Amino acid sequence: QVQLVESGGGLVQAGGSLRLSCAASRSIGLINTVAWYRQAPGKQRQVVAQITRGGYTNYADSVEGRFTISRDNAKNTVYLQMNSLNPEDTGLYYCNTVPNSGSWGRGTQVTVSS
Repeated sequence: QVQLVESGGGLVQAGGSLRLSCAASRSIGLINTVAWYRQAPGKQRQVVAQITRGGYTNYADSVEGRFTISRDNAKNTVYLQMNSLNPEDTGLYYCNTVPNSGSWGRGTQVTVSS
């Protein structure tokens, strides 16, 4: 089973940007769909962006136009570029397959101050 390790989170002011990285323990090209999930305080974990092996992307309505997911198969890494951040984007961000594997990494914390 591939292991995915998230990084890149931090504290940023509203309107700022962050880029998250998800590094895979083996070839990410073997994975059909990878997603970034967000767990906001007091809420269930949800998919915010996903990308297929062929590069097809899909976004949650709340991040459409602000977030961009991409994958670099040569580096076994999936990225999430987040722009125009707002406090509602605060949460713990995880990457995982779709459907999820049932095993979750530590995630990376994103905190957006107003």
